[in-house]
Amino acid sequence: MRLVIQRVSEAQVKVEGEIVGAITSGLLVLLGIAEEDTQDDASWLVHKLLNMRIFNDENGVMNQSLLEVQGALLVISQFTLLAATKKGNRPSYIRAAKHETAIPLYRYFIKQAQKSVQTNIQEGIFGADMKVHLVNDGPVTIMIDSRNRE
Repeated sequence: MRLVIQRVSEAQVKVEGEIVGAITSGLLVLLGIAEEDTQDDASWLVHKLLNMRIFNDENGVMNQSLLEVQGALLVISQFTLLAATKKGNRPSYIRAAKHETAIPLYRYFIKQAQKSVQTNIQEGIFGADMKVHLVNDGPVTIMIDSRNRE
């Protein structure tokens, strides 16, 4: 399971021209799910995501977590995070999970995060053609892969 985390001052996702999810200060998370991913991967990533100290404290130092600043969370599924680019110029998405695996793990990820986040988690629509608009704050962008637990 892969995450691209972006600290944002605002973000929104549109489907067919309508806003389906929007936040102010918080994190925009792009979530890619591989066929071999499990609930353990999702739980580990949720804990890491919510406790990662990437928000500024009173001294301007990144020393606070999303939970500490009570920030918002927008989660968007993105199978292209599993792209394999080793051969040729056309990415392969063979590692991306099929819907029957990905959707339950996507729902599980959001449910686990919702247990700790003070506000309702905003999200895109799984499998839809989405337009994502954001203002990256910092910019701060971090990638995490549950297969490479650094």
